[in-house]
Amino acid sequence: MKSTRDRILQTLHRQPRRTINELAEAVGINPISVRHHLTNLQVEGLVAAEEERHGVGRPRLVYILTEDGMEKFPTRYLRLTTRLLTQMKETMPAPVVSKLFNQIAEDLASDYADQMQGLSMEERLDFVQSLLAEEGFTVEWEKKGEQYQIHEITCPYYQIGVNHPEVCTVDQTLISKMLAVPAEKVQCVLNGGAHCTYVVQPAHSAS
Repeated sequence: MKSTRDRILQTLHRQPRRTINELAEAVGINPISVRHHLTNLQVEGLVAAEEERHGVGRPRLVYILTEDGMEKFPTRYLRLTTRLLTQMKETMPAPVVSKLFNQIAEDLASDYADQMQGLSMEERLDFVQSLLAEEGFTVEWEKKGEQYQIHEITCPYYQIGVNHPEVCTVDQTLISKMLAVPAEKVQCVLNGGAHCTYVVQPAHSAS
């Protein structure tokens, strides 16, 4: 049996922009309990509240799922993305497809170029770690002698990468651009590795 919070999320998935009273009626509990659950769901980033005009008088508060909330439910995005990539590769030359993936990473890196100014290598690594986390990666980095190793413990592209390994160039290019040094992949989960690992060497210590 689904928990109350799951029923609230499921209701908002089917019927977005519901009020507390509407959710209470749909879920079958009192509005005070619904408010409590919604507060917790907002803290977790799964639900957001918006004001909505409804006739005369003050706006009412309605609730919707956030992007993270939507990801709690099965979607066809993976299937659609895979089909799109298959179609691209069948109709476009391989170098053009590769250039598109590289351009995605370069455009994302350029959005943060100003924030990277004046940062040390380790500050840049922390920044990249946070940025990739926002994209759905779990990343750790460590220093090994003069080099740094970046480990992608989890990757949101894995399922797509199984059939379209070209997608892996996005994070590799992004890391290289953000750190302003080449990132060499030394381990890949698609080739049986525990995770993907990149090695970078600061320019000042390069031989």
